Amino acid sequence: MTTAQPGSAAPAYFSADLAARTSASTLELDGGKVAYWTYEPLVASPETRTILVIHGFRGDHHGLLRVADQLPEMRIIMPDLPAFGESAAFRSGEHSVERYGLFITQFMAALGLGPDTVLLGHSFGSIIAAHFVADRPGTVDPLILINPIAAPALEGPKGVMTRLAILYYRLSARLPRTVGLALLRNPLIVRVMSETMAKTGDKDLRRFIHGQHHAYFSAFASRESLLESFTASVSSHVAEVAGQLTLPVLLIAGEKDEIAVLADQHRLAALLPDGELQVIPGVGHLIHYETPEPAATFIRSFLKDHPA
Repeated sequence: MTTAQPGSAAPAYFSADLAARTSASTLELDGGKVAYWTYEPLVASPETRTILVIHGFRGDHHGLLRVADQLPEMRIIMPDLPAFGESAAFRSGEHSVERYGLFITQFMAALGLGPDTVLLGHSFGSIIAAHFVADRPGTVDPLILINPIAAPALEGPKGVMTRLAILYYRLSARLPRTVGLALLRNPLIVRVMSETMAKTGDKDLRRFIHGQHHAYFSAFASRESLLESFTASVSSHVAEVAGQLTLPVLLIAGEKDEIAVLADQHRLAALLPDGELQVIPGVGHLIHYETPEPAATFIRSFLKDHPA
């Protein structure tokens, strides 16, 4: 629920309970710092589950906060992926889908997370999560994908924009460091991206979304790690491993998503051995910002149908 802040007409996009649920932690994996946040349930019950959340490209844990806020009965753990937010880049190896899968394995082992853990991935995180499950069946159960990347990024109408983005990230990595970083963090480019993805007509919510992108979209470790991660994000997709996802899978899609288009979501759902597709009308690739309430409702219902 969105409420007005005391003494102000501006809406507050997080509940007062969220801060009380939050604890920040760090650990070291492969010699690098990993920052993560835990959101404990307000009241634990037999339906309380631990949900491990994997965020999208150029995001960090802040992006999924509104969804976590709508699930006060759940224990939610959200790391900043290596090379994003407050987490260090990998000390060795590329920032690939496979390397991020190994990171999830190590992270779960460090925290003692067992096979009853729910895995949730958003956007690029959906690719990482799906490939992780395909390579390591029985490690988590079930799987939830929000705005999943359901088809190859270089195919279809969005292929042209993807190729332009590839040139952008390659150029930014090859230019002198100061110039390259300025290009990647250019406020106008970030704002255009934010305006393109936001579908809500609520001016206050759009202002909040743009503020979130300006605050966190440029928190990456280096140009090189960013290029590697972007290359990974456009080189893989969920559908290529759909047949290996034998556990229950929930897909939450946006009707107006121009990155993970709805037709691809229906095709992906048909490929899953045990899949369920829920579509939220009027929203695009920012379900986690614009429509966290219905997303949380779908998640809650899905977990009731698939208890630990």
